[in-house]
Amino acid sequence: MSESLPICPECSSEHTSEMGALLVCPMCAHEWAADEAAADAVESGPRVITDAVGNVLADGDTVTVIKDLKVKGSSTVIKVGTKVRGIRLIDGVGDHDIDCKVDGVGPTQLKSSVVKKA
Repeated sequence: MSESLPICPECSSEHTSEMGALLVCPMCAHEWAADEAAADAVESGPRVITDAVGNVLADGDTVTVIKDLKVKGSSTVIKVGTKVRGIRLIDGVGDHDIDCKVDGVGPTQLKSSVVKKA
């Protein structure tokens, strides 16, 4: 029976058991809903990042900026239509999920919602 149950997310014990609607770990006494275990398995899949139009982005793509962007801490602006080559997809701060180098600005992180795949 324990072969079909997931391992404990707290202590990684294989000795989980069902108690009503909950899953219980006898080793660390952690309790969690069976729904959470199924949701965690779905969420652990690869993250898909899309641009403002809905195109799927990948590492190395070239994108175009679709609106003027003020650079924080500087008086420079990244203008509409600026092409950014060789992007890298990351888990950045906030919604920033693109790491790149913009000509005239330098290393920058952008939001995928302000770019369009070129």
